[in-house]
Amino acid sequence: MFKRALFAVALLAAATLTMAQTAPPQAPVRLRGTIEKVEPGSITVRERSGEVITLVRPADMAVSEVLPLTLADIQPGSFIGTAAMPQADGTQLALEVLVFPESARGSGEGHYPWDLQPQSTMTNATVAELTAAPASVPGGKKLLLRYKGGEQTIIVPPNAPVVTFKPGKDDEQALVVPGAKVLVSAQLKDGKPTALRMTVGRNGFAPPM
Repeated sequence: MFKRALFAVALLAAATLTMAQTAPPQAPVRLRGTIEKVEPGSITVRERSGEVITLVRPADMAVSEVLPLTLADIQPGSFIGTAAMPQADGTQLALEVLVFPESARGSGEGHYPWDLQPQSTMTNATVAELTAAPASVPGGKKLLLRYKGGEQTIIVPPNAPVVTFKPGKDDEQALVVPGAKVLVSAQLKDGKPTALRMTVGRNGFAPPM
């Protein structure tokens, strides 16, 4: 999450030419919130913390539309991404599931920390096995996910959001509007917070990632 202190330090560093030339680039961060304002070349987002951030909006910024699916859309062989919480028994309890379109198979493959909630993880992997969840999670699914170098067992409760996405660039004017829920990947460039890519929900639908 972009914090005001982070911006202040980064902008101060950018003001010094030598430091600006030698400092490594800031890693991208994810902003989750609601679009407040859209202007030529910029977008203002109210982040879930309440902080309002104006970002440079490059003309080539990637835009995707997030779309709702159901638990039944998760199939053996699907390539998915799931934010989850580690459980005491070694499984992961899904907070959400993203079913990648086939064209995006392999994206971000692996298992690593995530920032949706404190201590949450992300697993991008192929569904190797799919069975009913344990009796303690009625109506849910148990997924064995395999990725290069490992595997994870994910328990998906029946109320976990399941989504996919599609390219939204051609419909950007209708998607990127005040009030839309967004997930923005952003980075400081030339001392300015800049949107790299954006996932947007239509008609109030929020990206759950």
